[in-house]
Amino acid sequence: MSYTGLPPSLNKEDIESMLKESYRARICTHNKDGTIHAAPVSYRYMNGQIVIGSIASSRKTRNIKRNNNVTVLIDNEKAQGILIYGKAKVEYDNIYETALSMWEKELGAQRDKAERFVKAYLGMVKYAIVRITPQRIVTFDQTRDEVWNNLVKNYLQE
Repeated sequence: MSYTGLPPSLNKEDIESMLKESYRARICTHNKDGTIHAAPVSYRYMNGQIVIGSIASSRKTRNIKRNNNVTVLIDNEKAQGILIYGKAKVEYDNIYETALSMWEKELGAQRDKAERFVKAYLGMVKYAIVRITPQRIVTFDQTRDEVWNNLVKNYLQE
């Protein structure tokens, strides 16, 4: 028996929930030599965009300035995920509120602690905000895949 089916997709509610609740993702950008640079990032889902913070001189920021085509993967331990193919834009001005929103979620901190942290951090590094506008979204959900679930049940569970 061969298995060539695609795993089922997430439904709209699952996608919205995963985008809002998760805060870790991987972003892939294009290096000068054509290879792919993948980096773990914290993100926020804001106004239909994936928003990440980045040090202005980082490889991902430099790559985006040269080629703004990116891929973002958001997944979880249940083998569910969202692949976002999109266009990225780097912003350097008026970033405090966005950075605060992102770090508040990341740190799980009270607003006053997050404000102190962000002010100190932005005073130490040149920071940028990267906004990714999705062009295409692909999802997968192995928890709804009968073949996968049978394999797990029969071979991985005691």
